[in-house]
Amino acid sequence: MACCSTRISPGLHTCAGGACVQRSGRAEACLGVSVAEEKGLSALRVSSEKIEERRKGFLKGEYHRKFVMHAVVMEVPVVRETRMGLNLNGTKVYTGAGGAILEDVPHLTDWLSGLPTYPNPLKYNPAYSAARQYFVEETDTVAKDVVVNINDVGHGIHFRRAGPRDQIYFKPEEVRACIVTCGGLCPGINTVIREIVCGLWTQYGVREILGIDGGYRGFYSKNTIDLTPKTVNDIHKRGGTVLQTSRGGHDLGKIVDSIQDRDINQVYIIGGDGTQKGANAIYEECKRRGLKVAVAGIPKTIDNDIDVIDKSFGFDTAVEEAQRAINAAHVEAESVQNGLGLVKLMGRYSGYIAMHATLASRDVDCCLIPEVPFYLHGSGGLIEFVRKRLRESGHMVIVVAEGAGQELMAESTVNNNDLKDASGNKLLLDVGLWLCTILKDHFQAEFRETLNLKYIGMIK
Repeated sequence: MACCSTRISPGLHTCAGGACVQRSGRAEACLGVSVAEEKGLSALRVSSEKIEERRKGFLKGEYHRKFVMHAVVMEVPVVRETRMGLNLNGTKVYTGAGGAILEDVPHLTDWLSGLPTYPNPLKYNPAYSAARQYFVEETDTVAKDVVVNINDVGHGIHFRRAGPRDQIYFKPEEVRACIVTCGGLCPGINTVIREIVCGLWTQYGVREILGIDGGYRGFYSKNTIDLTPKTVNDIHKRGGTVLQTSRGGHDLGKIVDSIQDRDINQVYIIGGDGTQKGANAIYEECKRRGLKVAVAGIPKTIDNDIDVIDKSFGFDTAVEEAQRAINAAHVEAESVQNGLGLVKLMGRYSGYIAMHATLASRDVDCCLIPEVPFYLHGSGGLIEFVRKRLRESGHMVIVVAEGAGQELMAESTVNNNDLKDASGNKLLLDVGLWLCTILKDHFQAEFRETLNLKYIGMIK
């Protein structure tokens, strides 16, 4: 079924898919897909004061679509159907009536049917109850692709929108929550801990919040720490994590046994890639045992390599600190003839820190990131660019993300590195030291020139 691009009011156009583009004139909105195959010209119009009512009605299948066709108004019954299935990874997938695909997250009701719900305490909080439409509805989603074609609006992959719901599945007085931090350090961890504690305590009325000391192994080898707004009052001013952290130690059976023995029913896990794999395993085990335990993973990555969210915590601080290293490398490079400042920054699989630091600095001549392969020799190669730049200005600065050039190094390195750290992450080859050796040796052997190289490696 399709809709031609039809003008339905001054300055308002609709396209296939039901999208509406307003250029001027009175405000109206289009919902859903217009249908009138025999005429080829149709559009759905809803007056501005009826938009919200109609939207909810359409989602429930309670309303008919109203079409404007050459001043003739028609009403056509709408079939609203949402289909649910599983993809190859076992993720719940819903297909909406408009063609949108929702990749859903696990929920307690997946294995505990018939759970009672309770009114959200935020309803009675004067700071929140005054806000209009504060609660997130079940039909609210976030599109994976922000930029789309006007004819494909409403299609594609969507994700469940986060935020407070009108109904919740835990009574606040029965909640026993715990927070654990795992893996490497990252700016902002203590701030996240503080906000979880203050949010649970002041907004939802939860009074039992435990801190797990020392990462995953703290579940079964250490005592817990009682957390209250008073104990976390100023921890956001400190670096690191007040709960301490560690890599590894993920003994699944012991961890879930501890959760069950301590009557914990909400687990907040702050960590990176390996930590979130562990969180998923904990969720699967709680599901297998039929426990009413909600497991929430909070991604800890200063690399900002997470889709859909605007920015991961710690990213701004990482870019700011990278500026200092770049400035130092630039000062060193411009102070000598043939000076080259090489700065290695964080970024295993994404180059956001390196890219943003480069754009903010304006002193960087070349930025190497994992997403864009590079080569050394020949026309357009790194060595040719370095020599050209040095001839032009006498100095230059290169910024490289730690994950850049891994395939290139693997080809030229005899001992390929397949080792992993305690969290299961592959240990990367050192691209910074490798580039230092390659560039210095090549300039000496090929050009008979001395390269005054200053190397700064900033790795978390």
